Amino acid sequence: MSVRELVVLGTASQVPTRHRNHNGYLLRWDTEGLLFDPGEGTQRQMLRAGVAAHDITRICVTHFHGDHSLGLAGVIQRINLDRVPHPVAAHYPLSGQRFFDRLRYATAYRETVKLREEPVRADGVLARTAGFVLEARKLSHPVEAYGYRLTEPDGRRMLPDRLAAHGIAGPDVGRLQREGVLGGVTLDEVSEERRGQRFAFVMDTRECEGVDALAEGCDMLVIESTFLDEDAALAKDHGHLTAGQAARAAVNGRVRHLVLTHFSQRYPDPELFARQARAAGFDGELTVAQDLMRVPVPRRR
Repeated sequence: MSVRELVVLGTASQVPTRHRNHNGYLLRWDTEGLLFDPGEGTQRQMLRAGVAAHDITRICVTHFHGDHSLGLAGVIQRINLDRVPHPVAAHYPLSGQRFFDRLRYATAYRETVKLREEPVRADGVLARTAGFVLEARKLSHPVEAYGYRLTEPDGRRMLPDRLAAHGIAGPDVGRLQREGVLGGVTLDEVSEERRGQRFAFVMDTRECEGVDALAEGCDMLVIESTFLDEDAALAKDHGHLTAGQAARAAVNGRVRHLVLTHFSQRYPDPELFARQARAAGFDGELTVAQDLMRVPVPRRR
């Protein structure tokens, strides 16, 4: 059975705390597992969350600050130690190639898995699979950073009552789907468009066009909210978002489920982030991320 869920491995900004590890997020999407921003300690968090190296098919790094990338060395070596049977693709800003190289070869180990380096050079599509299109958009941060967006192709939903009215059942349904017409009945007459699901991952950034483009129409938006609104000036200086700014991006993008994460250690009460997101007008499903949490991608409407 296909599973689409976010496994939260870490949620801390800059430094880990007693209750929050450095960043790390695994998106399970049917047969694929996309590991985003593996910070220090990700390998142990995977163990605690029940995530295996075999689950990873892609690694996506937004930028090369330590809280988003220091776990790469351990994760890459674990993939090889466990002899993951499939190739793993790695996406990261091309400007950080030297950092990726240092992390990939930080210590001696035996390479047993094909790790495909597919750096991000500019906005656009990074990969096309049967289940999704993966693209990147540039963000606004002191170092080059990209956010990621996953879009499932639109499909068709068969309507049982209309199929029955035309006497179409069994193998004939498959024939109609493949050929588009059967006995004078067209596919459009017995089905409706099924919008593909959309997911976006937005980390360290100020407000910018890239944030809006990534968030547009998403079923789930995972986005940093490092600061509370009263520290908006500090957020802008350091290239970050506040809870209210993240929520407004979700409102403008008509996001269904907003996941706030990447919290500064200066705030002891995570519920404050939820309050400010609601005050900014977001009325959809809202999650203030906690380590080891599992968040299902919303069901299709």
